[in-house]
Amino acid sequence: MPEPVNTRFTIRVYGILLNERQEVLLSDESYMGYRFTKFPGGGLEYGEGTVDCLKREIREETGCNIEIIRHLYTTDFFQESKFHPGIQVVSIYYLARFTEQPSFPVADKPFDFPDGAERGQSFRWLSLKRLTPDTLTLPIDKKVIELLNSKNQPKI
Repeated sequence: MPEPVNTRFTIRVYGILLNERQEVLLSDESYMGYRFTKFPGGGLEYGEGTVDCLKREIREETGCNIEIIRHLYTTDFFQESKFHPGIQVVSIYYLARFTEQPSFPVADKPFDFPDGAERGQSFRWLSLKRLTPDTLTLPIDKKVIELLNSKNQPKI
């Protein structure tokens, strides 16, 4: 029996963080020569559960703590990593909220960090009403936006 070409996965965990004005937190980033907009979150580390991963990632990125409201979506289609060809991405999304008033810097415009930065990140709030699949870069995030814009739109 031939061996599979690759059986490697990366598990990513993201937060759909809504505020009282029904705005969602977006992360504009620069990484490996790419600029992209995504939901806050990141990679699962060995020995970590998905909820703990998201709490750690948000704390690392914003300095704030969150509470999980509920699971929202897990990838149900094949997606190869844009940054690491040959690795399949499985993304898990949770609806969450900050447990304290956020105190991290929030930008008024996308990619509000120095041009040419090898690695940059800025955050901004965007109304759910203005959120479209074209707002975000990553294919799985686009699917989540379709869910958020459906009749069953989550509210906090």
